[in-house]
Order: sequence, then C-alpha cells, then structure tokens
Amino acid sequence: MSLRRLLGATRWPHRGDLVAGISVALVLIPQSLAYAELAGLPPVHGLYAAAVAPIAAALIGSSPYLQTGPVALTSLLTLSALAPLVEPGTASFAAHAALLALVVGVVRLLLGLLRWGAVSYLLSQPVVSAFTVAAAVLIIASQVPPLVDRDPEATNPFVGAGQALGAPTGWNLTAIAVAAVTVLLVLAGRKLGPWFPGVLLATVGALLLSAFDVLTVPVVGEIPGGLPPLALGLPWEALPSLIVPGVVIALVGFAEPASIARKYATMDRQPWNPNREFTGQGLANVAAGVFSGLPSGGSFSRSALNRLSGARTRWSGAITGVVVLAALPAAGILEDLPTAVLAGLVIAAAVSLLEIRPFVEAWRCSVPQFAIALLTFAITLAAAPRIEWGIIAGVVLSLAVHLWREMRLEVQATQDGATLHLWLNGVLYFASAPVLEERLLAVLADHPDAERVLVHLQGLGRMDLTGMLALRSVVEHARESGTRIELCDVPRHASERADRVLGDLLVR
Repeated sequence: MSLRRLLGATRWPHRGDLVAGISVALVLIPQSLAYAELAGLPPVHGLYAAAVAPIAAALIGSSPYLQTGPVALTSLLTLSALAPLVEPGTASFAAHAALLALVVGVVRLLLGLLRWGAVSYLLSQPVVSAFTVAAAVLIIASQVPPLVDRDPEATNPFVGAGQALGAPTGWNLTAIAVAAVTVLLVLAGRKLGPWFPGVLLATVGALLLSAFDVLTVPVVGEIPGGLPPLALGLPWEALPSLIVPGVVIALVGFAEPASIARKYATMDRQPWNPNREFTGQGLANVAAGVFSGLPSGGSFSRSALNRLSGARTRWSGAITGVVVLAALPAAGILEDLPTAVLAGLVIAAAVSLLEIRPFVEAWRCSVPQFAIALLTFAITLAAAPRIEWGIIAGVVLSLAVHLWREMRLEVQATQDGATLHLWLNGVLYFASAPVLEERLLAVLADHPDAERVLVHLQGLGRMDLTGMLALRSVVEHARESGTRIELCDVPRHASERADRVLGDLLVR
C-alpha cells in the first residue's frame, strides 16, 4: 500500500476544526486524568496519551470526527491486564502500560496495513454488548471504595464495592456529594447537548472551591509539568504476558471507534475505511506507548462534541492533541482538583455504557444468543479483574453455538406414489456429514415401500468435499440394497464440485 493511498486525499484544517479541537481538549484534559487513575496509573500519564494519540490518529484516520485518547473501557482493560503483573500506581506499572499500548498499536497497525479491517465485524454484537455492560458495572464499582475512603479488600471491583458500601461509618460525604454533582452535570450535558460544558463546569468549579479551601476532600496531588517523556526502558521481559491482553484490547477497544465512524459516515452519507481507521488507531497507540501513555481508543462523547463544534476534517483531532501538549507545562494547576471529580467523570462515562436494550433484542430474536450474552456478562463480572476472559469466553461460546447450528441438518420427506422425495436443508460439511447419514438412513427405513428416492439438494447452503463423500457413501449403500436413489437440484455454487464427486448419481 502506497503512502499516498494510505493517507488519502489530504484536506487541511477547516476553521471550524480549530474551535472544535480546542473545545474537545478542554474536556479531554480532566477526562484523561480520570481514565489514567481508572487504569491504575499516575494521572499525568493520561495527559501524555491525550496529547500524542489524537495527533498520531489524525495522520491516517478515516473519520473526520473521531476523537482519540484515553477512554473508560480501554482503561479498565489495561488495569485488568497489568494488575496481576505489577503494583498499580508505580513507575513500573506505568512502564508496563506503555508497553501494552505498543502491543495494541502494533496489532491494529498490522490489521490495517494487511487490509483486515473487516475483522472488526467478527465479534458478535451480543458478546460485545454484554461485555461492555459488565465492564461498565465494574468501572462504576471500582470508584466506590476510594470515593467513600475505603481501601478495597477484594481484587474484584464488584465485590470490593459491596464491602465498602456495607461499612458506611466514616464515609466522606463531601467527596460523595462532589462526585454526585459531577455525574449530574455530565449527564445533564448529554441531555441538553454536547454544547453544554458539563465536564468543564464540574472540573473548574471543584478546582476553584478546592484551591480556596471551601472543599476539604482528597485531591489529585503533584502533577509533573513538561512534555511527554520517551519511554525508553520498557519491561520487554513482560511482553509474552501482554500479547493476549493486547490483542483483546486491540479488537474489543476498536468496537467503539468503529461504531462512531460508521454512525457519522451514515449520517453524512460518506464512506469510511476500517483499514485506515485500524491504521490510525494503531499509530495512536504506538505514539502513546512511545511517549509514556496508556492504550487509547475513540470516545463517543468527545466525538459528538467535536462534530457539533464545527469539525470538518480529521485534523480537528490533531488540534486537540496540540492544545493538550501546549497545556502540559502548566499541568500543575490541576493539583488541587478533587479526586471525587475524577471518580464522577469515570462513573458518568460508564453510565452511558449501561444498556439493557441489546439483552432484550437478543431475547426476542434468538434465545441462544441471549444465553451467550448472559453468560458473557456473568463470566466478565466473575473473572474480574481479569475481565478479558469474559470476551474470550463469549467468543468461544459463539463459535460453539455456530457449530451446533451448522450441524443441524434437516431432512424433510414427502411421498408421491412410489417416489419418495427427500429435501435437505442446512450446511453439508465435515461436521454435519455424520448427521446427514443418520437422518437419511432413518427416513429410508421409515418408507420401505418407496421404489424410487429423489434427494433434492437445493436447500443446502454449502457443500464441502467431506459432506459430498458422505452423501455419496449413503447413496451407494442404499443402491447396493436395491433402492433406486438419485440426486437432483444441485445448488449452482456447488455444481462444479458436485459434477466431479457425485456426477454418476445426479439426475441430469
């Protein structure tokens, strides 16, 4: 793929991109602090990712509105991947997070450059939806112990939240109130529209009240100023342990930016390119890893604000990154920001992921898919903090149900005088071949008076070599017993192979 084709037709920033980029940056700065803490990192590492990831994504990305940076789901996945390996909040943890971002970036780059963007459609909707809802529950639960000033006793956030809520004595009611107001302001902004600066109001208001000692609550603390440092001493010995989590984050974390890009492309009646989007998101994560950040993704709320604020090209994302980059030397002014605000921002982001509709739709349309969604949800909650096992279990269950359905080959029989008509429906392949043999022999045994048997094949969606050979074997055995049996109505897609394997058994 040439660089020219990869970059596509370059459209330089529109003047609306400047306003949109600055507007999103004002929201991204406090959010990046919150998502870094959710991931178990010192808050400044969220700022590093917020500065470099949008700039890198803008170089190649497909969507003109997609805003890249730290997001809630990817941050929780980062914590679940790294917490078993190293102590959260330490410099070593930050180094592992940077390495994980590199793994995520390389996986997405490979998928994009190899033009395998269609892999983003392979995860079934019930699995992704159930996993996302379970992750949202865990995200909210993870904020409860620090919010009520309790150290979690359990590694599972859901269990830890229950323990913290069960001991109400000593709660910091002021911090709880600050978090509640933050959540209300952010949710109100979503109801009123992206133009309402709920995040900014909550951040600036709480920062001023804390700085002037009106609020007595825990604060973020020291935030080192300066540009993002190069992550040169990464713990490469941990790389094998990060491959599977990196692939999971690369695929699951891409569902959100892919949905954003598709949604706005449909609204604008413009095409979008999943290969370019994978490549852009890959570059964003490589940049975040190189500059001491954390794995990043696309944000629904920031992308909506970007579009409403007048963005016209993908360079609005680059402007957002440049604004955050310019603000880094002055990041120390955020040291008095109450941590309760960060908890509120995380909770508000997770609330938007809590959707019951996918479960209801799965129940109405397919009981097996509903069961898969329910099991994925339960396994994700139970496996926390290793929540990647939830999505892996969901994929395995989906494949098992798919294979089970593929093996359900149906044989319908109708008799016209001395002629027995057998209609095959399903997929004829190696796994369903034994089922076919069993069903055909049972039907033939039920109609001993039939002098001629016609097997109609047009209802078969696919026929592989093993399935055809099994069918041939059944027909030949029936003929040896004196039954006149023939095949007809071969599907057009299988006619060439059927002529070679079943030619002498076909009715011409």
